[in-house]
Amino acid sequence: MTSAALVLAATPIGDARDASPRLLEELAGADVVAAEDTRRLRRLTDRLGVTVGGQVLSYHEHNEASRTPELVDRIAGGARVVMVTDAGMPSVSDPGFRLVSACVEADLPVTCVPGPSAVLMSLAVSGLPVDRFCFEGFLPRRPGERTRALQALVAEPRTMVFFEAPHRLASTLTAMADVLGADRPGAVCRELTKTYEEVRRGGLAELAGWAADGVRGEITVVVAGADPAASAVGVEEAVGQVLARVADGERLKTVCRDVASRTGLSAKMLYDTAVGHRE
Repeated sequence: MTSAALVLAATPIGDARDASPRLLEELAGADVVAAEDTRRLRRLTDRLGVTVGGQVLSYHEHNEASRTPELVDRIAGGARVVMVTDAGMPSVSDPGFRLVSACVEADLPVTCVPGPSAVLMSLAVSGLPVDRFCFEGFLPRRPGERTRALQALVAEPRTMVFFEAPHRLASTLTAMADVLGADRPGAVCRELTKTYEEVRRGGLAELAGWAADGVRGEITVVVAGADPAASAVGVEEAVGQVLARVADGERLKTVCRDVASRTGLSAKMLYDTAVGHRE
């Protein structure tokens, strides 16, 4: 392995047997391996029976700003730097984007060792349409910001994929049911490729109820896109209809239920948004 480059190398998301021969080759031949967690890298290489021949450096969210120039200089000087994160593809909700951008800016080669992906696997097993999809990563932690982020996705026609921490799953699914609709189809994919892999499918409210007792493990949530008939009316237009009818003397809750039934939007979301407009 002699050619200088940044190599983004996908690692198994659970089952070490998913590691590709190319991953083993790159780890063994790298001049430098930049790892999100060096201890996890050691456990992985022990399971794979491969020895890292080059230097191992930590590269994570707390040191990537300071370490990026060093790695760029190493690549510019002829080194092959392999980057791995704890699981899956570097830079996808993981460290890596800063280093890729710096290499692109410096006109240095960037390549990739493809491999396991929680995003693609969850889509494949969800039972939801996969011809078009979007990846939304982690939603904001604060309830208000999370609600606003979901409101922006109400009319999104593509299947949506999210990551979520297990201790926030129930509240996130509840917020999704409130904003996107209780019956909007979804799937919670847990511990993919691991011993206790589980895929739970159903409406968002049903999934929120299931998650209320607590869920463990690595979580990916897949949510169906908006029905084309529903997405024809945007949130702002629907709220405008609500406010206009309320101004004519109709009761807010009644109007929200009626507009929701005609547009496919969430009645609670329309109510909360309308109240916010009136304050």
